[in-house]
Amino acid sequence: MKLQIAPEIRIIEETKEETGLEPLYRILIHNDHVTPMDFVVHVLKNTFYLANDKAADIMFAAHVYGTAYVQTLAKSEAEKRIHKAHFEANNAGYPLKFTMEPE
Repeated sequence: MKLQIAPEIRIIEETKEETGLEPLYRILIHNDHVTPMDFVVHVLKNTFYLANDKAADIMFAAHVYGTAYVQTLAKSEAEKRIHKAHFEANNAGYPLKFTMEPE
């Protein structure tokens, strides 16, 4: 009788491949009692590339409810646009505030 040696069995764990996509973040605008409504609409149109009607709706929702959803973007793009909006508001002397949260 000849002895056979069983082959070594290896368990290979499957790993998810990285897709390279950044996590998504929701951008929110916060109401303040200083920044003019037309300036808020201007920033929403020029920084977040929203249509005039959509920008006005978001501005009004923030005015009524204290905060409003603007849009969802990849983390780095959300940070970039928020920074740009804050820079423009600060240069104009307004305390306009945007924040972001994970989707």
